[in-house]
Amino acid sequence: MSKSNVVDSSGWLEYLAGSDRAEFFAGAIADTENLVVPVISIYEVFKKTLRERDEDDALQAVSAMLSGRVVELDLSLSLEAAKLRLPLADSIIYATAQRFDATLWTQDEHFENLPNVRYFAK
Repeated sequence: MSKSNVVDSSGWLEYLAGSDRAEFFAGAIADTENLVVPVISIYEVFKKTLRERDEDDALQAVSAMLSGRVVELDLSLSLEAAKLRLPLADSIIYATAQRFDATLWTQDEHFENLPNVRYFAK
C-alpha cells in the first residue's frame, strides 16, 4: 500500500480484538508509514476498551494506534468536518481522511457510498 489510510474506530476495535473481521483492516494498520490516525479515533477506542475491559488494555490499544501519524483536531479540520452531513466523530474522521487524500477503511454504514472509502458491511 502506498496511499495514506485512515481506519475508522470500529475497524481498530475489530483489529485489536482479533475478531474474524480483523483481516479487513490489518493491511491498512500494518502499513504504518501511510497510516493516519485521527485523535478522535483514539478517544473512541480508548473509551470503549476502558468500559469493556480495563485501563491497561485501553492503554495498550492507544499504544498500537500511535504507530501511525496522529492528527490532532484543529480549527480548520473542525470547520471542514462541520460541513459534512455525518455524526460528529464520523465527520472528523472523514474530514481527516480527506485532508490527507487517504482511503478510509470502515464497516460503518454512514460512509458506505462516499468517495475514497473501503466499506465492509457487517
